[in-house]
Amino acid sequence: MQAEKKSIYSISILTISLVSLLFILCFSFYLSSSSSPSSAPRSTTLTFLSNFSSAPPPPPSFAYLLSGSDGDAPRLLRLLSALYHPRNRYLLHLDLSASHDQRLRLASSIRSSFPPSSSNVAVVGRPGHSNPRGSSTLSASLHGAAAALRLWPDWDWFVTLDASAYPIVTQDDLLHVFSYLPRDLNFVQHSSHIGWRESRRLKPIIVDPGLHLSARGAVFYATQRRDLPDAYKIFTGPNSVILSREFTEFCIMGVDNLPRTLLMYYANTPAAHKNYFQTVICNSVQFNRSIINHNLHHVQWDNSSKVDPRVLGVDDLTNMTLSGAAFAMRFSADDPVLDLIDQVVLNRGPGQFVPGGWCLGRGSGDPCRVWGDPDILRPGPGARRLERAIVDLLSNESFRNNKCIWE
Repeated sequence: MQAEKKSIYSISILTISLVSLLFILCFSFYLSSSSSPSSAPRSTTLTFLSNFSSAPPPPPSFAYLLSGSDGDAPRLLRLLSALYHPRNRYLLHLDLSASHDQRLRLASSIRSSFPPSSSNVAVVGRPGHSNPRGSSTLSASLHGAAAALRLWPDWDWFVTLDASAYPIVTQDDLLHVFSYLPRDLNFVQHSSHIGWRESRRLKPIIVDPGLHLSARGAVFYATQRRDLPDAYKIFTGPNSVILSREFTEFCIMGVDNLPRTLLMYYANTPAAHKNYFQTVICNSVQFNRSIINHNLHHVQWDNSSKVDPRVLGVDDLTNMTLSGAAFAMRFSADDPVLDLIDQVVLNRGPGQFVPGGWCLGRGSGDPCRVWGDPDILRPGPGARRLERAIVDLLSNESFRNNKCIWE
């Protein structure tokens, strides 16, 4: 009884804190709208205020694109188990470097782990190549977004993760905090500071054979180089993003030609997936004020590489949890730190789902073997950490002054 009272007290404190987040967010949007041109849409603040009430808001839904390559099927299955929640949607993409047999085994493993009535997990049956040095990885991301829009009409945010990522909050934590946010926010880390990328990623002209050959080949470079565009401004950032459904629809099937124009430009650009969404959203008058300059990922860099963050290990666990991020990367396959995250952060047993409010099982074994109401959430300490991180992003000057700035 004492533990139950303590749990109810913690959740009450968290709810009060999130109500304060509502006011901070509303005030931030008001300032952003009042200091911006009148031609920009101003529906976010009004919709947000009209939905405010004393009752907890309904939980949102995330559509996850989990991407991997040859040999990554076990990693994707583990990532899926750590991310699974009945409210969410999951699309698993093994690119063409993986054999068809690997995709069949992945789909079979999912069927054996999930009840037959579950229709929120799918495996891409006809994938393309995904070469991060070219533009085929961007093609795979857009393919996943289009498939998610076609398969499931009821999700709110599109999240891209690869096999080297892992959650560091539970889905109950994430859904609880995001239920207090406007559904049109986009978490896209971006910068117009191009630096070394100008000579290595933007001026070179490349051809990615993965776009036109059945066998994957190395990207090759043209002898000529091109000038930077002046019809729009280039922005860059990490390839992992959290996109609103509205912005995802804009990129896939919107009547504005900006997404297609930029897709044509980036088709011959190295590492196009690290520039495309950033450039589209920052050049769109409709969406460039719905962006948060963070993708809620924890990464660590060292001096050995400018291209990829370093691999995380057990010694990084404290910094991961204190960061307030929702995800972390990069991890090696089956690294001991993943087991530690499962035990200490997610309370997940081997081969099990992360327990949440929808899990009704009692006694020993997997508590999620018995399913309950997916709308019932039981946020834990991770929700408090994530809430503080988002409050920091929204309550300081960075929300209004550190997005889509041309340096």
